[in-house]
This record gives sequence, C-alpha cells and structure tokens, in this order.
Amino acid sequence: MGTLHGGVRYDLADAAMGMAFASTLAADGSFTAITLSINFFRPVWHTRLGGEACVVNRGKNMGYVECEVTDHNGKAVAKANSTCLVLRGEHAKDR
Repeated sequence: MGTLHGGVRYDLADAAMGMAFASTLAADGSFTAITLSINFFRPVWHTRLGGEACVVNRGKNMGYVECEVTDHNGKAVAKANSTCLVLRGEHAKDR
C-alpha cells in the first residue's frame, strides 16, 4: 500500500520507552513490559522518524511510560504507552 507498516512505529516506541524506563533501574535490576498500547494518527510514507519517551510515574514495583513518535517535521504520527514491572533478585538475573 506504500505506507510504513505500523509495527515499525510500534517497535520504535517500545525501544524508546524501554530505554527511558531502564534509566530508572538499579544496576542489577531489570523489568518487563506488562502492557503496551499504541495509537496511530496518520500514515507514514517517506520520512525520518523519531521517538521521545518519558517515565510518567515510577513506583517501587511498577512504572508507566509514554512515547510520542514524530516525523522529520516534528508532526506526531503515533503515541504509545506502557506499564512496566520492575524485576529484582532472581527474577532480574540473566536478563
């Protein structure tokens, strides 16, 4: 159909949110996403995409992250959010 597959925007947002949430962890900590949702605002043809994520809420065991995916003009093409579960000890080992 000539447009970028939505999975590419989904993957970009997931990676950006993962890096944002990982920045809140202890050196031996890890996490896993327990929800991830995305809304697409417009089709994407030929453009450079960027994703900016921020941790909206970080509790002891869970956090909430949002990401806006934009085109090269800064126009929003998608917005995603994720709930993350913090892993510690044996659950975080080898992750």
